[in-house]
Amino acid sequence: MKRQLNFFAALATVMGTMIGGGAFFKIANISTLTRNPWLSILVWPLAGFITLMAGLSIAELAAIFPEEGGPVKYLEKIYGPQVAFLFGWSLIIIYYPANIGALAIVFATQLKAIPGFSHLSITAIALIVILIILAINWLGSKLSGQVQKIALIIKLIPILAIIVLAIISNQNHLVSAPRAQISSADGAVAFGQALLAVLFAYDGWLSIGNLASEIKNPAKTLAKAIIWGLFGVTVIYTLLNWSFIKILPWKLIVGNQATALLTSQQLFGNFGSIIISFGILVSIFGAINGHLLLGSRMPYVLGKENKLPGAKFFGTLNQKTAVPTNSMLFECLVATIMIFSGTFDSLTDMLVFVSWIFSILLFIGVMLLRIKKPNLQRPYKTPWYPLPPILAISGASFIVISTTLTQPILALIGILLTLSGWPVYLYVQHQNK
Repeated sequence: MKRQLNFFAALATVMGTMIGGGAFFKIANISTLTRNPWLSILVWPLAGFITLMAGLSIAELAAIFPEEGGPVKYLEKIYGPQVAFLFGWSLIIIYYPANIGALAIVFATQLKAIPGFSHLSITAIALIVILIILAINWLGSKLSGQVQKIALIIKLIPILAIIVLAIISNQNHLVSAPRAQISSADGAVAFGQALLAVLFAYDGWLSIGNLASEIKNPAKTLAKAIIWGLFGVTVIYTLLNWSFIKILPWKLIVGNQATALLTSQQLFGNFGSIIISFGILVSIFGAINGHLLLGSRMPYVLGKENKLPGAKFFGTLNQKTAVPTNSMLFECLVATIMIFSGTFDSLTDMLVFVSWIFSILLFIGVMLLRIKKPNLQRPYKTPWYPLPPILAISGASFIVISTTLTQPILALIGILLTLSGWPVYLYVQHQNK
């Protein structure tokens, strides 16, 4: 595959994949869980800090192993092919399709809230959006990369407009808001669930490693794109959700999926809010595009290495556009099934839970490589080592444990779907022999 993506394209993919529906719609779920406006703001920079510690750690692995396959390759180098395959399997059948499906549902929900579109079916809209994005990616990674750049610029306009007008607005419902406090075990559990919900909005950056074979100078570019992307998104998310809570009365926010739309109406009037709503749609569209761009590379890499049933199907590139169109079709098909079978919050919670289990192994892997292979060439080294991986392990462990305790059925489904890859791995190994 051609190296045609520069630093800005990589940065746009990191930020563009992260900034999607979660930035605008997770406030409904979070406010219901925390029941406090200050806690609903605090959870954003806290999740950003955990993710940034993760990014500082993973960037070292990305610089050491700038290969297509990203995090799956990191796990293979550290723990061997079995663990790596299970992670790749979970990405193929849970992570990427759930992201695409969940964001398509959010796109459809947002479009229906705009006058003139209320009669449309959410399912039909979601499926049409997936088909459009599939067509864009089918035409080549250069076009889909350009879409990411344009979408990032457009999506930042409504976000920055909301933040700036919220800062200068005289409205301030935070003045009378009760102080933030977690006074009970139930409150701590609810805050943990809110943290899990927020981490979906920060999700997507890890997969930038999937494009290593298409990025110019990946050893340095990947690390820079991850770190600057995570830092920028943390600032944007915190200020955006602060803006919602400052402008709207708290009672209008709790459990309300239309919080972003109501805030826009308060700041820009009805016509302005429609323009902002279309900006939000572009934001979600760009996020879906990013997940398909990154996600389609995973079955392609495993297929090319003969690690999947039907390896020839998955490991084939389109002769005209040099992109893995068969893998794209498969990911969109699984996403379609998920649209019919799950809700936005259940899909996102499951994918975050599974991805953070393997992320813990990656953070530990950074430390294992430092011990076992101290002389390994490292174009980028994690600053303040070993603090970032230790903090990342602590935060990720809290998320995994709290999810297991509070949502055991969801956690069990995620684990069983991941472990379903084990017989697949054994079957492929047997066939190869």
